[in-house]
Amino acid sequence: MARGWESKSVELQQADAASDRSQHRIQLTPEQAAAQRRRKALELSRNRTLQQMAVASNPRHRQMLEAALADLDAQLAREQE
Repeated sequence: MARGWESKSVELQQADAASDRSQHRIQLTPEQAAAQRRRKALELSRNRTLQQMAVASNPRHRQMLEAALADLDAQLAREQE
């Protein structure tokens, strides 16, 4: 019996936490949401490029990755303006 009450309590706590999170979210305009998605995509691309650079052995491939990283950094800087 006690176990049933305990699980109900956990379930209620999780529901309360989920409703609190949804109430605290800031509503973004479509432009802000699009900018946030672009920034996230750029950050993911940057991380992937850094991972590829860590294992790159060919100097030309490494040079290409460095150029891509510089371009991604420039795009991220423009997004922050």
